[in-house]
Order: sequence, then C-alpha cells, then structure tokens
Amino acid sequence: MNRREALQSLGSMAIAPAAMTFDPALRSLTGATAADQNILTVRSEGWITDVDGIEVGHFTDDRRPTGCTVILCKEESVCGVVVPGGNPGTRLTDMLQPIRNPDNWVKVEAVVLTGGSDYGLASAQGVEKFLRDRYFEKHKSESMPEAHVPIVPAAVIFDLLTGHDWRIVPTEESGYKACQAAKGGKVAEGCVGAGAGAQIGYWGGRTTKSGLGTSSMKVGDTGIVVGAICAVNAVGDVYNPKTGKLVAGARSADGKSFSPMIDRLRAGEKVLLPPPGTHTTISCVATNAALDSASITKVAQMASGAHARAINPCWSPGDGDTVFAISTGTFKTPVEVGAIGALAADVLEEAILRAVVNATGVAGLPSYRDVMSGRV
Repeated sequence: MNRREALQSLGSMAIAPAAMTFDPALRSLTGATAADQNILTVRSEGWITDVDGIEVGHFTDDRRPTGCTVILCKEESVCGVVVPGGNPGTRLTDMLQPIRNPDNWVKVEAVVLTGGSDYGLASAQGVEKFLRDRYFEKHKSESMPEAHVPIVPAAVIFDLLTGHDWRIVPTEESGYKACQAAKGGKVAEGCVGAGAGAQIGYWGGRTTKSGLGTSSMKVGDTGIVVGAICAVNAVGDVYNPKTGKLVAGARSADGKSFSPMIDRLRAGEKVLLPPPGTHTTISCVATNAALDSASITKVAQMASGAHARAINPCWSPGDGDTVFAISTGTFKTPVEVGAIGALAADVLEEAILRAVVNATGVAGLPSYRDVMSGRV
C-alpha cells in the first residue's frame, strides 16, 4: 500500500473517504450572518464528553474572572502531549513522552486546564485528592488498598490581569470542586472554568474577551468519536480557518473594531514581544480509538495544527501553547493514526472558534459579540 492509499483508510477497517466527511447538519462554521448582525454562526452541540469515558467539570471563581476545568477519563486512558509554545506552565508533561513511556505504563485519570498562571497548577492537586478519595471509597472494604497514585497532567494560562485582584487564583479546593461538578453531556462554554479570564489579541495592546470552547465529531458510521476542548488566551488574532477571515483579536485604537495584528507587524508596529507568559492557548483532544503512547502523541502534534490555522501569530517565544491528547480506548478496531490526527485538528479548530464566539464581556473588556454588535 502506498502512502496515498494508507491515508485513505483507517487501518484494517478501510473506511472510504466519503465516510470521513461531515454530515452537513454537523458542519460547524457556516459563515452565515445572525439576523442583522455579522456574527459568526457556530454549532451549539457536540462536546468532548461525546467521547466514551470522558467527563468535564468546571470551577469558576465568582470573585475574579478565573477558574479551572478538569477532563476526567477512564483509568486506563493513554495520554500524549505536545508543547509548541515557548513559555509553558505545565505539570507532568515530561512523563507522557513516548521515549520515556515506551510500554504505555503511564495511564492518566484526568487532565487539568487552568487559569491563574503557575499558581493555578495547585488545582491539579485538588483533582489528585478527589481521585485518591474516590479510590479509597472504591476499596473501602480492604484494610490496606494497594498503593495508587493518579496521574493528572495540567497546563495553565496567564489570566492574572483579568479583573482587579491577581491574587485570586485557582486552588486545590477549586480542582476538587471541578471534579465534583464533572459529568457527561452538555459542557458549558464561554467565560467558564479555565476560560473565565481568557483574552485574545495581547500583542495588539487592546485585547478582546475570550473563553473556553469544546466540540466533537462522529466519524461517519464507523463508531469513532473525536472531541476537543480549549481555553483560548492567545497573543494573536483568531481567524475562521474555513474562510480565512478575521474573527476577533486585537482591537483598533478606538476599540470599536478589530485591527489584524499581522498587518500591524508588517507595518513595523509592536515588533517587540509583550511580557512572556501573558498569553497561551491550552487544549485537549480525545478519541475513543485505542492508541498507544506514540500514536496518541502524534495525534496531539497533528491537532496542534489547529492553533496555527486559527490563531495568528501563535507559538511565539512567550506563548505557553500546550495540546494534550487522550485515548480512552473503547473502540478496539485498529485505525489510521494520521486520519485521527487530521480529524482532531479539524474539531479543535471549531472549539477555538466556539471559545471566542461564546465569550461574554466584562467591565472594560468587550467580547467578540460586543464589538460586532456595536456595544463598545
């Protein structure tokens, strides 16, 4: 089989190319206008929880826009990660690398996306505590259960400048509460959880409120599901990859419209980087396809292409962009890894746009809908 033929199949399953296209009813980005407003229409259904074995819970702080999001998964889930950003805030990502984990012995039970910069990593300890308590409850009939350490990787965004008190950050208690709220089905989007304090267009100096988005797709009639979730706190502007048109980002001098950062860079403006760590897009994709450590890491790498297609600029030296990928493994038929990676990138594109379109503004920081509706 040559390379082209290999990419047209999902391993031994041999799915025809037509089966890999979307049903038009599931197509997420129509580019249509909403009533008398030129607001991008995005799909309102499809969440990462559509993947077997995935649950999502948010904690959103009501004192300052910040929070955390936990993705709970089956105990035997395999996880990979890529970190294309130059200034990441992460936890336990090294142990996920295939060269360190060639026998798939590392199994994750959750992934945490959080605000609060490095302070927010404390929320992952709360997730660990929740999973530890759940483990003891499961084995309460035993006098001394076998030693068990849940693996909980995490990544952060810098949101300390959103709101008036940067000292308010996600804590261990926040992570525990996010786990208590975790469930399947519909996932809240916009300014919730890890996206509560997110902004976009940092490089331009006049940012726009962003948030958290999720999406999923069912791959034809194969039984394969791919999902994504992300908190978009980008240095750059967000574009619709289907049309190439600017969606939102840095705003113009009067704050009432969007001013593409890449055009301003070409003109010589803002060539110096903003402070490191003030921008990051953190994402997690998931699939029910059974993949090993190397394969799911390749899926994470391919999914990161969604950042490049939807955000410009991205992956700068100051970005902390991180993409996790989870295989819950409930679909056992062998699949073509490259096909899963391509689909993961496609669904992550939609999640990025949903994060921006579903965000709501806060005092002094308008959202995409505020700008497009003339409410600035």
